Amino acid sequence: MDLPNPEVLPAGHCCPSLGTRALEAGIMRFSVPPSISRHSAMANEPRGNGGPNPRLEGSGGGMESSKDSSRCSSPGLDPERHERLREKMRRRMESGDKWFSLEFFPPRTAQAAVNLISRFDQMGAGGPLFIDVTWHPAGDPGSDKETSSMTIASTAVNYCGLETMLHMTCCRQSQEQITGHLHKARRLGLKNILALRGDPVGEQWEEEEGCFRYARDLVKLIRSEFGDYFDICVAGYPKGHPDAESLEDDLKHLKEKVDAGADFIITQLFFEADTFFHFLKACSRMGISCPILPGIFPIQGYHSLRQLVKLSKLEVPQKIRDVIEPIKDNDDAICNYGIDHAVSLCQELLASGLVPGLHFYTLNRRMATTEVLKRLGMWAEDPRRPLPWAVSAHPKRREEDVRPIFWASRPKSYIYRTQDWDEFPNGRWGHSSSPAFGELKDYYLFYLTSKAPREELLRMWGEELTSEESVFEVFVHYLSGEPNQSGCPVTCLPWNDEPLAAETSLMKEELLRVNRQGILTINSQPNINGKPSSDPVVGWGPSGGYVFQKAYLEFFTSRDTVGALLQVLKKYEQRVNYHIVDVKGENITNAPELQPNAVTWGIFPGREIIQPTVVDPVSFMFWKDEAFALWVEKWGKLYAEGSPSRMIIQDIHDNYFLVNLVDNEFPLDNCLWQVVEDTFELLHRPGTRGDRLRDPVP
Repeated sequence: MDLPNPEVLPAGHCCPSLGTRALEAGIMRFSVPPSISRHSAMANEPRGNGGPNPRLEGSGGGMESSKDSSRCSSPGLDPERHERLREKMRRRMESGDKWFSLEFFPPRTAQAAVNLISRFDQMGAGGPLFIDVTWHPAGDPGSDKETSSMTIASTAVNYCGLETMLHMTCCRQSQEQITGHLHKARRLGLKNILALRGDPVGEQWEEEEGCFRYARDLVKLIRSEFGDYFDICVAGYPKGHPDAESLEDDLKHLKEKVDAGADFIITQLFFEADTFFHFLKACSRMGISCPILPGIFPIQGYHSLRQLVKLSKLEVPQKIRDVIEPIKDNDDAICNYGIDHAVSLCQELLASGLVPGLHFYTLNRRMATTEVLKRLGMWAEDPRRPLPWAVSAHPKRREEDVRPIFWASRPKSYIYRTQDWDEFPNGRWGHSSSPAFGELKDYYLFYLTSKAPREELLRMWGEELTSEESVFEVFVHYLSGEPNQSGCPVTCLPWNDEPLAAETSLMKEELLRVNRQGILTINSQPNINGKPSSDPVVGWGPSGGYVFQKAYLEFFTSRDTVGALLQVLKKYEQRVNYHIVDVKGENITNAPELQPNAVTWGIFPGREIIQPTVVDPVSFMFWKDEAFALWVEKWGKLYAEGSPSRMIIQDIHDNYFLVNLVDNEFPLDNCLWQVVEDTFELLHRPGTRGDRLRDPVP
């Protein structure tokens, strides 16, 4: 559906004061076309869940599909986004590159789920080839609960961008139930399954009618029902499964699982390298030739070790027990020993040349596993990003390489609001007549909520607000990193739950200056003209390229400041694009025909130009609903209803404007700071038009 030409409304159509000032400044004022209203986009979207509907310029009367018009032939920036897990493994093995993977288990509480997703982000930065999430039958693992195995694994794929493997057991479940779980896993973007029998409910295994008895039956079901869609892993037991008659008998079952369609094996934990080497030789004699990953457990505490050994029915070697028993009440000492032992074990395994990668049982903890990997030189935290924003690992998003800049600090929210799209922009954003952004009604979804508890947010943002200026100070402390009056560092804002981006340091002083005066910035980027893609601050994409950016500034500010800003923008009409909107949707923009504006792009050897970030006026109208709502949902609701603090936040929500500015002259010095300085100068100039701009607006 083509976007109708925006109507030029007479001054004063919705807001007489701003309309008059815009006209005086020589600015065109547009209404929002009906096709981009939130409700019509959701109810009348002709393409169902199709997402942006790019229009091919010069296409005349015929219409090409959005897939044809929005796709580019340029190869992807990150080839691993297009590979299956087993292909990634094969490529690493052929090149000799070692890898590691991490295992987690579902949490028991909603707050623990929030913490675990944060842990995914932290440990994902080290470069695991994949993570896996265990299956807990007692925790309703296939449900939509935020603590279920299915939900946690889906979140890791979709919102954390991690290649993820879901454990699945087959005991005490019918074939119909298991098939239902597998269909759901595929729908959620999961592509890898660790097929297990599962543990018995009592002490002894009891076969149930209509249920599978062995993991090989689950492997066969996956292959018969889903063909080659899933990559399948199975478990190996270096000393034999506890229920097996012998190691040789257990290896026969393992061979059956591989023959049924398993792609690779992860072993149960062990404590000595020779245990694994003997297992490898035994597997080879049995004709098992797929990759076998050793399971590594860094000992982190006496009680956790005892519990894990009890569940796995393993024996701890006497020499390890002799070390641990005297220090069993000293968790730090045991953890340090566990790290040393794991490093030594891994070094011996890697030196053998028989181990392609290492699989770590983390117990949902970060420190021990991270320290082991750092000592091994395998923790590959690279400041370079494949794209300027956090990618999703969902298969249907593997071609996605363009997004609006507005969600730069809230990528999980953007993924949530676009999860029902059938396809995603690739190569160019296109001229979107009606992007079907889903509404964000629940700001407390565990993967969108703040990691900080309410009490900490109050300490950061103010137990009690006394004026708008006290809100300004919160923004200033977030930018400066200095503790507030309560001695508490401000480490997040409602629009950004993470520390400041590295590139913010390039504009820190300017940002501090404008925030102190009521330009409350929530998104910004400096202008960049041909920095190497390997630059640790602004670089992204493959090596050997160059990246570019237009200066961008997005902020909330008062109606009076907007009035002065419109006057100043008259001088910058050919250079600065802007969009100004209030909570009701009244907006002013000089974006030509509501076209998107590329603000980040890169040039790489042997590729077409990649432009991953745009300022899209249509998407901005969807973002503004979320941006304004965060004032109340995340900040205002910290305070009692009717309290002065709550009323201050509500007043900002009701009366401030959201503004974005783009300086198109990226080779020149950023002019946006001068625009803001000129605005303040006009606003505070006595006896001038700026004086009248401070008068109340009807």
